[in-house]
Amino acid sequence: EGRENLKFNYCRLRERVSEKFGTQKDFAKAVGMSEHTTSLKLSGKIEWRQSEIIKAAEALKIEENEIVKYFFERI
Repeated sequence: EGRENLKFNYCRLRERVSEKFGTQKDFAKAVGMSEHTTSLKLSGKIEWRQSEIIKAAEALKIEENEIVKYFFERI
């Protein structure tokens, strides 16, 4: 199975964004991404980079041992 076939479920992540920031726009600003890019990442259309995952987890107060639940839950 190639990487392009990997699909991840970001429902939990989107819920956390809503809980901590209210809007994707405010979250995007907090992590230094455009609202458009953030939307694409949260919908699984483009991949998260490791550095972005770390920055997002810090902004969302996600513990390191919880990152897998938010960013790597397979569909």
